[in-house]
Amino acid sequence: MGPSSAAGGTTVLELRGELDILAVSVLSDRLDEITGTQGTDLVVDVRAVTFIDCAGLSLLSRARYRTRQRGGRLRLTGVCGGGSVARLLRMTGLTDSFEILSDETGDDGGGAAGSSGSPGSTAVTATVTDAAGTAVA
Repeated sequence: MGPSSAAGGTTVLELRGELDILAVSVLSDRLDEITGTQGTDLVVDVRAVTFIDCAGLSLLSRARYRTRQRGGRLRLTGVCGGGSVARLLRMTGLTDSFEILSDETGDDGGGAAGSSGSPGSTAVTATVTDAAGTAVA
């Protein structure tokens, strides 16, 4: 049930809840599937991530590496100043390692808002529940 991203399309992956080692164990195969395609244009929306630890950061870094290795592009959206993802990226000095889309509407130069509405776009939602520590992609 993997997404089929058409040529020139953008895959938008929305993550919610806690992005910890339990969530990563469930999400990693799905993310590897998405990033294993040549030329993937992936936008990861972390706006609804309430917690992220080093395992979650490792997942995002691996996805960025795999995407770039195959001539693709990975961008993060929803990285707001006080959010857990922004805080961890700042603390680890990795903010500049990721391409981050502006959260302002129409101000990101063809980012998530512009690309996600195109016919070739694929939307994927992954919900990470904090109580049971499970994720559904």
